[in-house]
Amino acid sequence: MSNLSGKVAVVTGGGSGVGKAVAALFLKQGAKVVIAGRDAAKLQAAAAELAGGDSLRAVPTDVTDAAQCQTLIQKATEAFGRVDILVNNAGTNIKARTFRELTPDSWDKMIRANMDGAFYCTRAVLTQMLERRDGVIVNVVSVAGKRANPLGGAAYVAAKFGMGAIGLVLANEEKDSGVRVSNIYPGEIDTPILAQRPRPVTDDQRATILKPEDVAEAVAFVAALPARVSIPELVIKPTVQQYF
Repeated sequence: MSNLSGKVAVVTGGGSGVGKAVAALFLKQGAKVVIAGRDAAKLQAAAAELAGGDSLRAVPTDVTDAAQCQTLIQKATEAFGRVDILVNNAGTNIKARTFRELTPDSWDKMIRANMDGAFYCTRAVLTQMLERRDGVIVNVVSVAGKRANPLGGAAYVAAKFGMGAIGLVLANEEKDSGVRVSNIYPGEIDTPILAQRPRPVTDDQRATILKPEDVAEAVAFVAALPARVSIPELVIKPTVQQYF
C-alpha cells in the first residue's frame, strides 16, 4: 500500500467523482490536501464530507483562468508550505459532441476545461518543484486521449490527446530535474460526467465500469513511488471495456 504521509497535494476537480476520491485516499494516507473546483458550494460540500480537518483546504478555482490557477497554487503553498503533488483532474464534456454539432464556442469550452487548465496549473506549480528538485504531476487524462473513439466527441478527444502530449513532453524535458510527470488514462468511470452522455447510461452499465475509488488508487500508487521511479503512462479500464 502506498503512503503519502507528510506530502502536500493539490487536486483539481475535487468537488466530486475522481477528484474527491483522490482527496479522500490522500488524506487517509497522511497527506495534506487542497481541493479545487469551479462550483464553490459543491466544493464546500465535498470538504465537509471529506472531514479532513486542518489537513484539508478548499479553494474555488476555474482552471480555464490562468490567474486563478496561479492563485490556487499560491494559497496551497501559503497554507501548507509547498506543493509536492499536483493532480490535474478537472474536466468536462457536453451532450452535443459530434463534429457536426460542435460550434467555435463549444470547441473552445472543451479545450479550455480539459487541456488549458492542466497547462495553467502545471505552469503555476513547476517553478517551486524545480527549485526543490522534487515534485510529482499526475494528469488524469482518459482513454479518449489514447484512442480517438467517437464516444467522447471530437473536442473532448482532441483536448485529452493534447493533455497527454503536454505531460509526455514535460516528463522528458524534466527527467533530470527531479520533477516526475505521469499520465493516467482511465476508461469509463461512474462519475457525474456521465450525465452529459447523449444517451443515458443504464444501471447495468454503471455496475460494470470503474468507480472513482479505482482511479484514486492508481493516482496514489503513482504519486507515492520513490523518486527514482517514474511511470509515464498508465491505462486503467473496466474489464468489460475493449481497448485496441
